[in-house]
Amino acid sequence: MFEAMELKVLNTGGKETGETVTLRDDIFGVEVSEHAMYLDVKAILANKRQGTHKSKTRAEVSGGGRKPFRQKGTGNARQGSSRSPLHVGGGTIHGPQPHTYEQKVNRKVKMLARRSALTAKALAGMIVVVEDFRFENIKTKPFAEILRNLGLSEKKTLLLTPEYDMIIARSGRNIEALNIMTADKASTYDILDSHTVLVQKTALKKIEETLG
Repeated sequence: MFEAMELKVLNTGGKETGETVTLRDDIFGVEVSEHAMYLDVKAILANKRQGTHKSKTRAEVSGGGRKPFRQKGTGNARQGSSRSPLHVGGGTIHGPQPHTYEQKVNRKVKMLARRSALTAKALAGMIVVVEDFRFENIKTKPFAEILRNLGLSEKKTLLLTPEYDMIIARSGRNIEALNIMTADKASTYDILDSHTVLVQKTALKKIEETLG
C-alpha cells in the first residue's frame, strides 16, 4: 500500500476552498493489478455486445425446392438445389449465428480492478475533488463554465456524484467530453476511459462505502 494521499478541495470557480480530503489507501493506494483491470474491462466490453449477428443456412433461404437441371447429360456437375452454398443466393456455410458474449468476473476481481483503476488515476494526479454543486435549472452553459474553471473543458472527464441528479445529468449530457455517473456505479472501464476523474466531495464517502 502507498502512503495516504491528501487532495485540496476546489470550488466551482477552480479556486482552493481551504479544505483537504484524505484518499483512503485501501481504495486509492492499493498495489495496481493490471491483470484484474484487463479481465474486468474485457468482460465489460464483451457484455455490451448484442450477439445478434446472423446469416441464413441453406435450410433457411427461400427457393430451391427442385433440382435446377437434370442429373445427367448437361455436362455440368450435378446439383440438387439452387440454394446450395455454391450458388449465388444460396445459404452460408458456417456463418455467424446469434450467441451471447457474456463473460463473468468474480466480485473480488471486480473490486480489485476498480481500486486499481482509482489508484492509477490518483498516482497520475488525475483525480480532482470539487465541492458539491447543483443547478436550479437545466442549462449546459454554467456546467461548461465549471469545467473551464477547473481546466477540464478539453479533457475527457468522468464526474462522480453522490447520487443521481436529473438536472446535473441533463445539463451535462450535451458536453461531448463529459460522462456523469453516481460514484457507486462507475466501472473500471468508465474510470480508465476518462482522462480525469472529477469527484464531488460527498461522493468520496459513496466510493468508500462501495469499495472500502
